[in-house]
Amino acid sequence: MNATIPVITMLAGFGLTWLLLKLQLPFLPRDHGRAFAVNGTLSKGKLRGVGLVFMAVFLLLAAVNGPMDRELVINLVLLAITTLAGYLDDAALVPWGEYRKGAIDLGVSIAATVNFIAAHGTQIRLFGLVLELPYVVYLILGTVLVWAAINVTNCADGVDGLCASLVILSGLSFAFLFPEALGAMAGGTWILAAILAAYLCFNASPSSMLMGDAGSRPLGLFLAILAMRSGHPFAYLLLSAILILDGGLGLFKISVIRFLKWKNFLHELRTPIHDELRAKRGWSDTQVVSRYMILQGVLSAICALLLRLGGTP
Repeated sequence: MNATIPVITMLAGFGLTWLLLKLQLPFLPRDHGRAFAVNGTLSKGKLRGVGLVFMAVFLLLAAVNGPMDRELVINLVLLAITTLAGYLDDAALVPWGEYRKGAIDLGVSIAATVNFIAAHGTQIRLFGLVLELPYVVYLILGTVLVWAAINVTNCADGVDGLCASLVILSGLSFAFLFPEALGAMAGGTWILAAILAAYLCFNASPSSMLMGDAGSRPLGLFLAILAMRSGHPFAYLLLSAILILDGGLGLFKISVIRFLKWKNFLHELRTPIHDELRAKRGWSDTQVVSRYMILQGVLSAICALLLRLGGTP
C-alpha cells in the first residue's frame, strides 16, 4: 500500500464490504443478547461476528496492495489469527473462557512486538525526546501496549456505532500525524476507515449487525501496530484515550477485584463507562457516540499540539 490516500482501493473496500454485509452470509452467528449490559437484550437475534467479513476484506486489499515484506506478512497473519479466534468465540455455543482468550492475546502481543523490533529496532520518541530502549524493556512495554489495545477496544464494543467510529478517528489521527513513519500503513489506515464506514451503515443506531470479537480484537491490534510504527508509542495514550478510558477502567476494576480480592472496589460504577452513562445519566447511544467522538477529537488535537511543541514535524 502506498503512503498516499489510496482512493480507488478505499472505494473498492467500501463497496465490497457493504455488498457482503448486505448478503447476510449464512455462516455468521446470531447474538443471544447480553443480560448484564445496558439494552443488551435488544441485540438478541442480530447478526454477530461480522468483523470476520470486514477484516477479511481488509486483509485481502492489504495483501493485494503490498508491498509484501516480511513485517507486513507477519502482521497480516497476526490480524487473521486474532480475527479467526474472535469469530470462533462469537460463534461458540458456550463463550470461550477468559484464560483461553488471554493466552491467545498474549501470544499475539509478543509476536507483534518481536516482529516490530526485528524491522525497526527499539528507538522511541517521547514528543521531543529520543530514547533507545533495551530490547527486553521494549518487548515488555510493547507486549503490554498490544494486549491492552486489543482488550480496551473489545470492551468499547457495546454501543451501536461506537467502536468502529472511535477506531476510525484514532487510526486516521495516526495517519495524519505520522504519515512518513507509518509509510504503507498510512494508506492501509485509510482503507480500513472506508471499510469500517461501510460496516457503520449497518451498525449505526439502531443497528442490525454487530462486529463481535471478530472485529473489535483485531481492530485493537491494528491500532497498537500503528502506535509502534509511528515511533511515538506513548501517543496512543492520547490518540486512543477514549477507548482506554471507556474499556480500560472495567479491566482495571476486574483485575483489582479478582487479584486483590477487593470485592467492593468501584462497586457502584458500571463498566464499561458507556453503560454507566446510559444507565445512570440517561445518555442515548447516539449521545454516547457523538460526545465520545468530540472528546477524542479534542484529545487528538492536544496530541498534535504537544508533538508540534516537541519539535515533531
